[in-house]
Amino acid sequence: MSTTEPSIFTRIIEREIPASIVAENERLIAFNDIAPKAPVHILVVPKTPEYANVAELAAGNPALLAELVSFAQTIADEHGGEFRLVFNTGEKAGQTIFHVHAHILIGNLGEDPRADFQ
Repeated sequence: MSTTEPSIFTRIIEREIPASIVAENERLIAFNDIAPKAPVHILVVPKTPEYANVAELAAGNPALLAELVSFAQTIADEHGGEFRLVFNTGEKAGQTIFHVHAHILIGNLGEDPRADFQ
């Protein structure tokens, strides 16, 4: 049995911490980020804490990853269509909560999203 504390996401899933929930199904929950980096910034989180990052999720449950991406697309469609879907994997990449989650970002981010790839 693990002695680690549940992540903030697990506590939101269990309704111990309030969140502005946007959508939910049996396996996923989506809610507004409390520190948005875009006009629309929604997190999509699997309800299982089993996977720390997207690489673990892809290896361990690719069907859940596919469902997460489809769920994100549906949410994005309801909020304007075009979007970024971002997974931070590892502390050096900006991951601060080690319960896999995706960021849906819609709208002006104050930067050229292609700049990193030029």
